[in-house]
Amino acid sequence: MTPEAWTNWPSREALSRAGRTDARRWLNRGIRVLVLGGLLWSTLSERPLADWGAVVAVAGVLLTGFLAWCFYRTTLRNALWPSVGLLVLLMGGAVVARHGGFEIPATVLWCGCAVVAMERLPLVGALPTTLVALAGFAAYNQENWVTTTITTAGLLLAGYVLRLDAEARGNAQRLLAQERAARAAEAESAALAERARIARDIHDVLAHSLSAQLVHLEAARLRIEREPHSPFRDQILERVVAARSMAREGLAETRQALSALRGEMAPLGDYLRELAAMDGAEVEIGGEPRPLPAEASQTVRRVVQEALTNVRKHAPGARVLIRLTYGADEVTLDVRDSGGKGAGPAGLGASGSGYGLLGMKERAELLGGTLEAGPGGPEDPEGKGFSVRLRVPA
Repeated sequence: MTPEAWTNWPSREALSRAGRTDARRWLNRGIRVLVLGGLLWSTLSERPLADWGAVVAVAGVLLTGFLAWCFYRTTLRNALWPSVGLLVLLMGGAVVARHGGFEIPATVLWCGCAVVAMERLPLVGALPTTLVALAGFAAYNQENWVTTTITTAGLLLAGYVLRLDAEARGNAQRLLAQERAARAAEAESAALAERARIARDIHDVLAHSLSAQLVHLEAARLRIEREPHSPFRDQILERVVAARSMAREGLAETRQALSALRGEMAPLGDYLRELAAMDGAEVEIGGEPRPLPAEASQTVRRVVQEALTNVRKHAPGARVLIRLTYGADEVTLDVRDSGGKGAGPAGLGASGSGYGLLGMKERAELLGGTLEAGPGGPEDPEGKGFSVRLRVPA
């Protein structure tokens, strides 16, 4: 046994009534009522009601109950010497009661002091106090020494068993509190992660659609300001119509993001084919398709969107190939273009914040994956095109 085991108090959960079941609470209350009632009955049965000694004896019983309550409070505060002092007062009361002819109350006090000292005090104070209480009981006990020895040993063991039971209950309470705290922390962490994911999705959708809208509208505004009587009304109308189309696409993507949060996403392969059809791209699916985690699926979708947006900005008219490969423990996405044949619409190449691929790289790294982007590739040795390659665990 370590030195700390002798000086450590029982845990507060073990000393307090917190965490006790209703059955245990009622049992403890019943025991206290029976002990107090038994003391009063034994006291009154040994003195006539008209005798002032009976009044003093009843007052002594009530004082004993008050001292026991004080002992409970001082042990909760881990005050060793006040607690031992209260037990000494109670044992002194047992001696007075024994000399006054109240044998049963005296025996109850000695036995009670022995048990509660072992249950509620550090062992360094519990053992001496318990031995003193049991010695007083043995000294005044009129039974033979064998019975007295067995009784004192049983009281010592009972006190230690109650101590172990209280400690076990206290440990269970602490483990339960820790589990509840861990669950609360886990739920809070999950909520924070979900809010962060929603924020990223909304940011991606708005950055993808609104930036292109602003470019088209800005181009239309500049043309109107520079050439108010220009005959290029068709071109201006085309820019406005394109902006309206972008708004519709943004709304559709927002709905899709919300559907993803509700767990109602379309299969990834179908989504890629639908997206590719809008830009005239080709899609190849390799491996055995399977459902992906929500984060991985959303990352693949956002990378494809960003890559196609970059093609529209910097390489209009380029041939685009989207290849999705399902591996054993990861998914690989390749988006390659053959290089554009001209510049995009005026101002479109400079639109956006310039952090699209950087944001996609951060999303991939959060999942333990990688994203590589650059010119050329195995299928484009001349470096005319641009490729985006994503790997995410799945």
